[in-house]
Amino acid sequence: MEIKEIQQQIVDEFSMFDDWMQRYEYMIDLGKSLPLIEEKYKTEDNIIKGCQSKVWVHAELEDDKLVFTADSDAIITKGIIAILVRAFSDQKPQDIIEADTQFIDDIGLKEHLSPNRANGLVSMIKQLKLYAVAYQTQLN
Repeated sequence: MEIKEIQQQIVDEFSMFDDWMQRYEYMIDLGKSLPLIEEKYKTEDNIIKGCQSKVWVHAELEDDKLVFTADSDAIITKGIIAILVRAFSDQKPQDIIEADTQFIDDIGLKEHLSPNRANGLVSMIKQLKLYAVAYQTQLN
């Protein structure tokens, strides 16, 4: 499935909820289904800078596609990274680099986060795209 299709699924899922309390609960549930990073990758190198809570992300190339695993020590943040991992994992690096992140605005996520969490969200997106750039360079 292409990134745009996955992003649209996420937007559709969030639109089913009437208020932000329900959306936060849904994000927490998404965090519980996050493909968890192995303990050996929970290192300083894999921590996303710019996040108030700790967020670890690991990327591996499998069959020319980037597969992300992650974890966080905060439940809402874990939900946020779960959304991003779902949107970008198992995709070609070039597709991740070129991917639009409008879906984040479409679900209203940024405007419902504290300024620190919103900055963390931007840092998470940036880090996933940096991994894609690094792996795309290896593929060329």
